[in-house]
Amino acid sequence: MTFKSRTAIRLSDGRELIYFNEGEGSYRAEHPDTRTLPAPPHTSHLRYDPLVDEWIAIAAHRQTRTFLPPSDACPLCPTTPSFASEIPAPDYDVVVFENQFPSFSDRVSPDEVQEINPMVPVRPGVGRCEVVCFTSDHNSYFGALTPARVRTVVDVLADRTAEISKLPGVAQVFPFENRGVEIGVTLHHPHGQIYAYPTVPPRTKLMLAAAAKHLSSTGNDLYTDVLAAEREQGTRIVGANEHWTAFVPAAARWPFEVQIAPNRKVADIPALSDAERDAFGPLYLEMLKRFDGLFGKPMPYISAWHQAVVGEGRDLGYLHLQLFSIRRAADKLKYLAGSESAMGYFVNDIVPERAAQLLREAA
Repeated sequence: MTFKSRTAIRLSDGRELIYFNEGEGSYRAEHPDTRTLPAPPHTSHLRYDPLVDEWIAIAAHRQTRTFLPPSDACPLCPTTPSFASEIPAPDYDVVVFENQFPSFSDRVSPDEVQEINPMVPVRPGVGRCEVVCFTSDHNSYFGALTPARVRTVVDVLADRTAEISKLPGVAQVFPFENRGVEIGVTLHHPHGQIYAYPTVPPRTKLMLAAAAKHLSSTGNDLYTDVLAAEREQGTRIVGANEHWTAFVPAAARWPFEVQIAPNRKVADIPALSDAERDAFGPLYLEMLKRFDGLFGKPMPYISAWHQAVVGEGRDLGYLHLQLFSIRRAADKLKYLAGSESAMGYFVNDIVPERAAQLLREAA
């Protein structure tokens, strides 16, 4: 681990906050949360949609979450004499804390979840949602981090994945980052999130089914075979090093989409070796630079870690990061309109091979 100390405290409403310090000492625990906060909300409830075999989370309390506050009232900046933020210390390296407006948590309402009808089962949205602050610098961004800080972030995600996976009822741990108002961010401060889902998400269910089918018919691991084919063909490779490969999927859904995968199969971030963790940062930062270089301005994106599930089907998972943007041209965004939103049938505006070429040429 690159962080030298790990210090957990409780915020005034009982939520957990953890400082991951790159330097010596844990002095940040000496700074208490001076705010008077209401008790955290009860968790969401899940409703089952029998028509598509999916669970939907209903989290009405999230309607009141903070929305694009001014920089001097940013809840992710260190606390100052004039403003008490979510982070009580006057400075930090990397911080993780329970989301104040979580989609999933272990705070279940004492009232029974009301039944809808026999066709729509209802259950509590038991899980966990955390915020990961990559830097105390409000005006920075992930692509500006040093490789050493990226390594710290990877170690933090490994720590949190391992811990959260032990919680009762967690089906999958999903770390991600949203960047840009075009994507829908509500806080400008560079940060990511971790969702611990109470059920296996729809995309993961599809991936597991495809992997199981491929294993049954060929005896091989699906993602391993896909990655090997991409590396052999090379047409859609954007970057690579000894331990990782970055490529545009042949059937990319998004105008600009890259998957970054370790060259050996691992289940999740905790399973990465020290060498693999060191090698990830330089390649990932290169991809972010290429994304920004496409149109000469900050690229809105979603960066999503796909990890193995916690329970059944875990052996079918292959860790990889999916990086994609909704920007299809300098002045155009791809909106999920009728075909994508209503039917889930994607129509991509850019040929994947052309997208790979543009990304290789971007600087």
